[in-house]
Amino acid sequence: LGPSPGANLGPVVAMQCDRRRQRLALALASILPAEAFYLPGVAPSEYRQGETVHLQVNKLTSVKTQLPYGFYTMPFCQPQDRGDSTESLGEILLGDQVENSAFEIKMNVNETCKVLCEPISLKDDGNNATLKDMIDNEYQVNWLVDNLPAATPYTRAGSSEPTLHNGFPVGLKRGGRYYLHNHFKLTLKHHTNADEFVGFRIVGAEVMPRSVVHSWTEDQSGHKASCEGMNTPPFDLDSDHKITYSYDVVWIESEVTWATRWDNYLRMSDAQVHWFSIINSVMVVLFLSAMVAMILARALRRDITKYNEIAAGDEVLEESGWKLVHADVFRKPVHSQILAMSVGSGTQLLVMSFVTVVLAAVGFVSPAYRGGIVQTMLMVFTFLGIIAGYVSARFYKMFKGENWKRVTLITAFLYPGVLFIVFFVVNLFLWARKSTGAVPFLSIVALMLLWFGISVPLVFVGAYLGFSKPPVDLPVRTNKIPRQIPAQPWFLKPWFTCGVGAILPFGAVFTELFFIMSSVWQHQFYYLFGLLMLVLIILVVTCAEISITLTYFQLTSEDYNWWWRSFFASACSGVYVFIYSWIYFTTRLQITQFVSTVIYFGYMGLLSYTLFLITGSVGTLATFLFLRLIYGSIKID
Repeated sequence: LGPSPGANLGPVVAMQCDRRRQRLALALASILPAEAFYLPGVAPSEYRQGETVHLQVNKLTSVKTQLPYGFYTMPFCQPQDRGDSTESLGEILLGDQVENSAFEIKMNVNETCKVLCEPISLKDDGNNATLKDMIDNEYQVNWLVDNLPAATPYTRAGSSEPTLHNGFPVGLKRGGRYYLHNHFKLTLKHHTNADEFVGFRIVGAEVMPRSVVHSWTEDQSGHKASCEGMNTPPFDLDSDHKITYSYDVVWIESEVTWATRWDNYLRMSDAQVHWFSIINSVMVVLFLSAMVAMILARALRRDITKYNEIAAGDEVLEESGWKLVHADVFRKPVHSQILAMSVGSGTQLLVMSFVTVVLAAVGFVSPAYRGGIVQTMLMVFTFLGIIAGYVSARFYKMFKGENWKRVTLITAFLYPGVLFIVFFVVNLFLWARKSTGAVPFLSIVALMLLWFGISVPLVFVGAYLGFSKPPVDLPVRTNKIPRQIPAQPWFLKPWFTCGVGAILPFGAVFTELFFIMSSVWQHQFYYLFGLLMLVLIILVVTCAEISITLTYFQLTSEDYNWWWRSFFASACSGVYVFIYSWIYFTTRLQITQFVSTVIYFGYMGLLSYTLFLITGSVGTLATFLFLRLIYGSIKID
């Protein structure tokens, strides 16, 4: 029996497209590369004929449980030295556990039905129950050859090109019977070029698992296993009581170069759907944004001209519209400390997102560097604490706040604190389940050192720089007595403007969000960071325009309490992301366990909160700059 990977695999995310899509990407922008160069320091390895090629094993993963486990938690042949690889902080956070294996592979030397080790009994230590549980939960085996994942090739219906699926199932369940994959055909591809290097470079690794019952023959060299023929009966966990693991090795020469060897893994099976969805979203958002900006610009030009003509004339007319509230428009909002912190932390997260996406788009974060994205985000966020402290200090000083120590502490601890509490609670559940996804104590200590030793001091440095500068120059003075706000129509109520306004930013990221969530929760490849950077830019522009537009209509209705309204008008897109995560959970995932549900909603809640702060800070900053501009453009008595 072999795997049937066509079921429930979802779209395999990729970045290599055909020439037509590459030309389209270049026409859109030069920031959408079809392939990226690799992280400096990741150099190719050359092997000589007959030289040992190491096959390493990584964690077992499941879409149904989201609980990774070490490979040797299942009964499998173990080497004399498992030699755990030294994982980076990013790998540890992702639960990777790379170890040696008992496979003996020689460069360009084929093998047929080679036995890994002595048969393993299923009657010992609950091995049978462990394997059945893994098959029920659809656990996938993940191997590495020369840092390439051993993938399973399959062809979708209606497609002629094979697609690679990361890993392969532990076994299959058919008709209530459990069948274990215990024979593996490894197809390894190598590339040679005598003009550039000596030896062979590995450019591909594919595995086709089978379930077989080995027959044994005796010759001069002793007992020999046989797994020939497609009619070999499958290995039934209920009928057979000893597992024999074996493998074939087939070497194939390939024209693929080492620099492009990841392209086959990152090829998208439904690339056309992805591209058209992205382009459609971009065009719709750009059209709506242009329309809103045009209407707003015409209305503003008319208002400013009218107000300046009135101010220059001899007759005295009663002020109206947004000019009427000029003495209250920059009044200190309620909960100003929380607002200053939110804008500061959101700005920090926004810059972190741009830096990370740019580094990934230009190739400095390679797919060969496991955990690279997570580690890059963590380090960039840590060192950008100075931006959070500076922005929150500038806003709080503009609000004439006096308790600068408190707002700095809130900035340094509120968002990272929420992040750490959710992470720690999830980690406790992972510890209880003995999953490799549980972060060790020493790694938690390292995270605390990054937080308290680097991030917090940098927040205080940024706050010091922000408070030491003069207050932000405002174009109008604020009266001591606030103006009474007239009754507002229903369509200008906060619940309506925030609910409707946030739909546009959510629409800007909806399509890409689906593929990112599929990458995270369905363990698929994602490397379209050029498109992600374009989507991020569209998101920022959309948030700025929607907040500015809604604030303008609010001020023309003589309601000057715009600070929090401008924040929530775009920040509520984070609420929509959390609602969509629930829809994705019920329609795309098969999670049934309580712990797995806690993991999913815990981390999706953090993602929604992060997007909430990013979009909210963009809306508030853009609206503030817009109001400074328009109130500085009119004559005030």
